Amino acid sequence: MTATYYDVPLLKGPVWTWEVPLYFFVGGAAGGAAIIGSVAQWSGGDPALVRDAHWIAAGGGPLSAALLTADLGRPERFLNMLRVFKPQSAMSVGSWTLSAFSGTSTLALVPAASRVAGSASAVLGTAMVTYTGVLLGATAIPVWNQNVRLLPVHFAASGLGSAAALLTLMGHEDRALDDIAIGAAAAETLIGAVIEARETSGMAPLRRGPSAVIIRAGGVLSGPVPLLCRTAGRTRTWRRVASVCALAGSVLTRIGWIAAGRASAARS
Repeated sequence: MTATYYDVPLLKGPVWTWEVPLYFFVGGAAGGAAIIGSVAQWSGGDPALVRDAHWIAAGGGPLSAALLTADLGRPERFLNMLRVFKPQSAMSVGSWTLSAFSGTSTLALVPAASRVAGSASAVLGTAMVTYTGVLLGATAIPVWNQNVRLLPVHFAASGLGSAAALLTLMGHEDRALDDIAIGAAAAETLIGAVIEARETSGMAPLRRGPSAVIIRAGGVLSGPVPLLCRTAGRTRTWRRVASVCALAGSVLTRIGWIAAGRASAARS
């Protein structure tokens, strides 16, 4: 049967491939690592923690660019986004931020420039952990647009939690790092409760269907599970369990929100 005009959804759903949710995850973790590394450096924290945080940030920047380029299909498409800076475009701001972040985070590995470049990387890192949420919320897709204020905070907490989890798995047991992870998990738990409590017509993809299952699984693994493991367990083993769960939850969160966007567009 031939599709008619009335069978075509009003909104076009996202056509992103698997690279995009992974790009969201890697970029968020890299930005969170840059923030943690800079704060630790200026507060006199463990030099090994600072070094490893800078390495995560420096590795995450180019990897994010590679994933984004892979989704675009041709490298010149990414370069074309850098030809003009458009403050009104979240995609344009994000592309420029990613490029600048990659440069400063790499420069932060040079001892002579570490503090200054690390600080610049941390400032840009605040954009890295939030702008993908802004990017989704700036669209007309109902489930994203109705959560325009929540998504940047949601992704920021997830990004910081992922960075803290990676550093924990690298062997760092700093109390301040544990506090950051606990704070991120607590924020994710609260955000999950807010999402469940909201009752609007566009929230259907977060209530039922595959996207709802993925987002809820991601929310539980990012919030209550690591929060309980880190506060009740208080042992290295439980911190590692919490870290693995937080990383898995962060990835699922990105996959779930993109799936929800597709479902929301199809319903419109």
